Amino acid sequence: MLKTNAKYHLGQIVRHRKHPFRGVIFDVDAMFSNTDEWYEAIPEESRPSKDQPFYHLLAENDQSYYVAYVSEQNLVEDFSGEPVHHPDVDDLFGDFEDGHYPLHFQLN
Repeated sequence: MLKTNAKYHLGQIVRHRKHPFRGVIFDVDAMFSNTDEWYEAIPEESRPSKDQPFYHLLAENDQSYYVAYVSEQNLVEDFSGEPVHHPDVDDLFGDFEDGHYPLHFQLN
């Protein structure tokens, strides 16, 4: 069954269900739209279904900042109330408030 309604929204902070990182959502794909090579690199026993929303995150862990692409089934809402410190957050979002980031677009 194809699930097309995203559970999470842009600017929301989420955590990975299994791995120690969190991030803010900056884009959502209604279903998987990365490369087959990327998908095949995931161990088969933990490979998610392609028929669900996938989220682009400005992610962080204790060691680094990066962009992550994560299936909805592997995310949970982050209730820490803490902002994400990824260096690109200010390019996409306004000031952190009430546990999320409002979208911020710059017209150049």
